[in-house]
Parts: sequence; structure tokens; C-alpha cells
Amino acid sequence: MKMWGRVGQWWRRRFPEKTLGQRGEELAARYLRRRGYRILARGASWKGGELDIVALLGTTIVFVEVRTRQSDVPIRPEESVDLNKQRRLTRMAVGYLKRHRLFDYPARFDVVAIVWPEGGPPEIRHTENAFPAVGFPGFFS
Repeated sequence: MKMWGRVGQWWRRRFPEKTLGQRGEELAARYLRRRGYRILARGASWKGGELDIVALLGTTIVFVEVRTRQSDVPIRPEESVDLNKQRRLTRMAVGYLKRHRLFDYPARFDVVAIVWPEGGPPEIRHTENAFPAVGFPGFFS
């Protein structure tokens, strides 16, 4: 019996359960791929944070913020991308474009909101061109 306890501990350390946010990002990436997006990066770190998903749709670079919740209460997940978050995402996106020399491509910001109720199937809401680039007017499409 002790051996199985140790195996279970090893297994949980080696393969920890994914958080709700991690499961949401994986679901969002699969959703986007099915719709023709090519995933360029996931979890791309940059000064001040992380870009959840960077994708390519045609010739447009799409920076996707994924918001996963278990319910819409008190606010919808997509409404939680406030002005400060938009400002940080814009700065990170400009850094990403600069680092990868992608300034010649049009770019936009999307939000994928996932509501994943306990024991039920997830609901996915995709808002294309969800917000303009904050602090860089006319820079993104």
C-alpha cells in the first residue's frame, strides 16, 4: 500500500493537474486552429507579463487574450480586460513585433472568453478586434 502512495505522489509531482486557466488556454488554441488560425506562440513572456496566444490568420498577427472562468458572475470574462490590461498587452505586442521583425504585418487584439461551469461543457466566446492598441493609435488594424 505504501508503494502506491509513493507512486501517486511521484505522479502528481511529475504530471500536476492543469489549472482552469491552463485548460482554458489549451481549449482556446484548439478552437482557433479549427478556425484556420496558425498558432505562432503560447505564453510568450515579455517585460511586464505574458501574451497568452500569438496567432496568424492570413497575413494578420493576432494577439489573443484568453479569459477562463467557472461562471459569468459577477462580470463576463471578456469584460475583465480593462484599460490597464489593454495597455500592458499593447506594450507586450509591440515588443513581440519588434523582436520578431513583424512590423510589416497588420495586427489586432482578440479576446477568447471561456466559461467552464463545474461538471458542464465549456462555452467559448470569441471577440475579434476586441480593443484598439492603447497608446499606439493607428499602429494596429
